[in-house]
Amino acid sequence: MPTPSHAAAELTPAPVRRVPITRPFHWLRLGWCDLTRAPFPSLLHGVLVAAGGWVILAITLRYWYLLPGAFSGFLLLGPILATGMYELSRRLESGDKPTVKDVLAAWRRGTRPLVWLGLLLVLAGTLWVLVSAVLFALFVQAPITGLESLVRHVVLSEGSNLFPIWIALGGVGASLVFAVTVVSAPMLLDRDVDMASALLTSVVAVGENPLAMALWATLIMLATGFAMLTLMLGFVLVVPWIGHATWHAYRDVVQADALPPRA
Repeated sequence: MPTPSHAAAELTPAPVRRVPITRPFHWLRLGWCDLTRAPFPSLLHGVLVAAGGWVILAITLRYWYLLPGAFSGFLLLGPILATGMYELSRRLESGDKPTVKDVLAAWRRGTRPLVWLGLLLVLAGTLWVLVSAVLFALFVQAPITGLESLVRHVVLSEGSNLFPIWIALGGVGASLVFAVTVVSAPMLLDRDVDMASALLTSVVAVGENPLAMALWATLIMLATGFAMLTLMLGFVLVVPWIGHATWHAYRDVVQADALPPRA
């Protein structure tokens, strides 16, 4: 059993830098450069995510009450779905010419901590779908039979306060997920650290850069909204672009060079 001092050392966050509020635009520029330098493996991620969105849409068209929760829960998996982009950017940074094979190898190098983070996000997404379904059952008495009734009884919240409550709870949940994952996923891929230290580093990074991270979260939200408005087609471009930019956010904010690289 580790001693208290050893356990505390394991939970020590990596040093973080303070960056200007406009820094997310710099991350987007670098992310776009990476996308253009490795277009095929990057866009392949976007295609797969768009396909996943279409599958969820096809299922929820039969169960309309699951639609908001299912899509928002799916989006919570974004940090782990972008693992391949982190690897592509890491190799581009090293001067390599990455391929799809390198993307697959990234999961092997991430090993247990990265898998645990993925399971944590899957759990968070599943819980949010269940919470959304419970809220619908409690607040919506009329049957949800199509888009028109979904908008009337959920978005417009006729006869209830469902939508404001759902938005408030979703905002709190999304903020927590963003805080613990904004740099932890690429950090777990890049450095030999435990999951708790990576999550703590991510929270500290947000705390040290609240305005820049708020802007970054807003840009991600706007890009995601655009992708959904295009019936998921926008994810083909948005997913790799944001994924590559997230790698550069991690490299810019976290001083990880002193940590051992993940073999």
